[in-house]
Amino acid sequence: MSLKIDRGLFRYDFIDYHAVLCVPVDADVKDIRKRYIKIARHLHPDSSATGSPKEKQLASELLSKLVNPAYEKLSVDRSRAEYIIVLSQMGKRLVQESASVEFHTELGRQMASAGNVEQIYRNAIAKIAETQYDSLEKALQVIAQISELNLVYLMRTAGKAFSHNAPPPPPPASQAKSSNSNSQPKAAATPPSEPSPGTQYIRRAQELIAKNQWAPARVELQDALKLEPNNSRCHSLIGVVYLKQNQTTMAKVHFDRALQLDPKDETALEGKRRIEQLLGHKPSVTKPTASSTTGVKQPDKSGGGGLFGGLFGGKKK
Repeated sequence: MSLKIDRGLFRYDFIDYHAVLCVPVDADVKDIRKRYIKIARHLHPDSSATGSPKEKQLASELLSKLVNPAYEKLSVDRSRAEYIIVLSQMGKRLVQESASVEFHTELGRQMASAGNVEQIYRNAIAKIAETQYDSLEKALQVIAQISELNLVYLMRTAGKAFSHNAPPPPPPASQAKSSNSNSQPKAAATPPSEPSPGTQYIRRAQELIAKNQWAPARVELQDALKLEPNNSRCHSLIGVVYLKQNQTTMAKVHFDRALQLDPKDETALEGKRRIEQLLGHKPSVTKPTASSTTGVKQPDKSGGGGLFGGLFGGKKK
């Protein structure tokens, strides 16, 4: 049996672990564990109530390929926190793409415009959880239904009451009054930006780089790139790490990618200059000096200053 699901959040190349366990997207670890144990007991071959070999095989696949990975992801504080950040950003993005979002269930359409979305959502999740895996053949359909509810809930809680095929809500009275005024319009206050999904990984990597701990720094940056594959800063930093580990080819790959994303990335530019020197290419701007062979640190030309101004300058004192 194929375990592919193409509705709800799954449609956007995203694995909805909350839908697999049928818990709200803001469920805490205690509720997640309680729900997982109940499902695992139901699906495990040693305790499953299913009788035929075919049913046992299906139960085993659902447990090993969907339920266990979902619990592993959501039961660890760090991975769950990162996952929630991605979920939140996904909800905001889908609000912007609301015209292309399709609903396949009446409940999903109802939630999209209902005023009491919180109550409808939680009641629906609790109700579906009672029989989620009773019919193994329909388990994927049920997960898809839950994921659609999660999708709508994320959109509704992203700051905009989403209603399919409805005009956008009118601006607040204070905003309308301001727009109709003849006075000079004031610049709107910029809301504080949320950290990107890979922020925590990059910050930890920076701390490790400052201590010349290259291997763990690389692990943190690899995890960050899984969340943000187009983060130029992340590519330039992991390029530095690879260069420090004498993996010139991998360093060049990431420096090149960083410059594709941001041609002015000074860390990547400096990294490529260092690679040219290592490969024996004549630098296009500066000539080698005695200090390049003696290991004496030259003044940083990257303009970065601080921690990253010394990335290529040997060990910190």
